[in-house]
Amino acid sequence: MAYRVLIAQFKHETNTFSKLPTTLDDYRRNCLIEGTGAIVGRFKGTGNEMGGYIEAAEKHGWEAVYAVAANATPSGTLTRETWETIRDQILAAARSAGKLDAVCLSLHGAMVTETEDDAEGALLEALRSIVGPDVPMVATLDLHANATVKMARNATALVSFRTYPHIDGRERAVQAAALVQEVLTGKKKPRCLLVQPAMLEGAEHGRTTAPGIMRDLLARADTYEKEPGINVVSVQVGFTWSDIPCTGPSIAVSHEPGAEARAKEIARLLIDEIWRRRDETSATTGYRPIADGVAAARTKNDKPGPLVIADGTDNPGGGGYNDTTPVLQALLDAKVENVAFGTIYDPRTVQQAIKAGVGAEIDVALGGHTDQSMGKPVKARARVRMLSDGAFHNDGPMNAGVETNMGPTAVLRIGGIDVVTTSNRIQTLDLQVFLSQGIDPSAKDVLVVKSVQHFRAAYGPIAREIVLVDSGGICSPDISRLKFKKLRRPIWPLDGVNDAYAGTHA
Repeated sequence: MAYRVLIAQFKHETNTFSKLPTTLDDYRRNCLIEGTGAIVGRFKGTGNEMGGYIEAAEKHGWEAVYAVAANATPSGTLTRETWETIRDQILAAARSAGKLDAVCLSLHGAMVTETEDDAEGALLEALRSIVGPDVPMVATLDLHANATVKMARNATALVSFRTYPHIDGRERAVQAAALVQEVLTGKKKPRCLLVQPAMLEGAEHGRTTAPGIMRDLLARADTYEKEPGINVVSVQVGFTWSDIPCTGPSIAVSHEPGAEARAKEIARLLIDEIWRRRDETSATTGYRPIADGVAAARTKNDKPGPLVIADGTDNPGGGGYNDTTPVLQALLDAKVENVAFGTIYDPRTVQQAIKAGVGAEIDVALGGHTDQSMGKPVKARARVRMLSDGAFHNDGPMNAGVETNMGPTAVLRIGGIDVVTTSNRIQTLDLQVFLSQGIDPSAKDVLVVKSVQHFRAAYGPIAREIVLVDSGGICSPDISRLKFKKLRRPIWPLDGVNDAYAGTHA
């Protein structure tokens, strides 16, 4: 008899400092899918977690019960209606499925709602009350999860990404499902624990594109996972822009009965390493002034490929508004040519372009509509170069095969810059942001991307140089700008804590 396994996705990285609430429409614009046929049709063969779970269910011969697949672009706190609607879809599927043998979830780990600071912990707890204490329940998490003790107490394992950019979603789901299969066949009986230090930040934000602390931590985690009784060792670096008690790095260890002491020791050894190297940063990933990006754009360079300017503090992948304008305005003022800019979120200007038609010239007030303290609208004459529905499938390596929907989209030529102007907020992590709009990114002298790190997977191989700039957006690395009210205290670096374990949860 096939094992019956509930599979669901409910993801969001919540920037509580954003003024934009996250609604059901935000999920509908990105991903809100119900029904087995629709979910399997959308994700089978893709490189994300749902693709991995689908693959595993077929491999292990499970009777999969697909509840919902829900994911929205990072933004502000979820409304109560949004949280309860999608949560209740998952809980209803669990109740109506009859006897469930296991649960596999694709979560982020940094979701905050109007009523829940620890939304994933609340979801796992609610599911646990339905399925009972012994049913294996695993969850994949983003590397930037603000993981909690409640999550760990209710999960068999928390399996976090091990890459940043996150290109291993499918692999982590396959890993989580393999552990579930071992539980179902009586080979393992895991439990999960979590330890969190008195730190707001750590592990250099989890970057894995260059040697450094995160690679070292993951290498140690790989070694620990080979020990008898240790199933999964996950390193979460946390998501700083979230004002909740549990913000910050953590270690989760799934272990067998009798190995709890060793699991706690492993967690503390890894935390010791994070604490010891807490001031470590990467010289290749530091933010620079916009002027440095413009200077690089104006400098003649014989190296092949475009200069990539990453507007990291307006990163929609961290809740950025996707419409700040200082970088665009600076390039226009400097009269830099042969530039592609991806993207500016401005639905009204897109509709203006659609009404005018391809080839028309229009007067625009582009971007800068959410918070003009982060850049006023760019007032200019623009030519409409292309119009589209904004839909494409990612080439990868991140989320390969997954559909992205920018909404109705217009390519506007302003001076020497082609601006991909969208109706949905999206992070520029795939080359198709440009290719799908008739722009060859490799033929441009300069590319501007709204991203802080994920873009490197696709754009790093074609770039002659990368300049990460601070445009003053909501995702600024300067945490002194953030006014925390709920964060546990004391905490490093805000309070100069001398002991990593001050206030530690275990």
